[in-house]
Amino acid sequence: MTFPWHLYLMAAVYIFAGIMHFIKPKAYLRIMPRYIPQPKLMVSLSGIAEILLGIGLCVPALKNLSIYGIIAMLIVFLLVHIYMLSGEKASAGIQKWILILRLPLQFGLMYWAYWYLQF
Repeated sequence: MTFPWHLYLMAAVYIFAGIMHFIKPKAYLRIMPRYIPQPKLMVSLSGIAEILLGIGLCVPALKNLSIYGIIAMLIVFLLVHIYMLSGEKASAGIQKWILILRLPLQFGLMYWAYWYLQF
């Protein structure tokens, strides 16, 4: 089965994002909500999840499961984006207008993933 090239692009985006959790963990720790226990572990686990889900997109037998996993992960990540709007420290120095724009971007990413269920 051949997938469209842009599915592989999406896979590369998630694999790259997951790898970045290990290259720049402090950037992810800065935005981790304070109420989440073991933030270092959570950054690592979310990085592993992104890498595995990205790889899964490229495996025909795992593609649909990976898509549902990505959508679920993006829903959970919405909590981080909302948390970042809660105050100056939580924003990690990112301007509020950028944080607000990230919310609809999450839904766009969910739709992008969902769209591939047809292939």
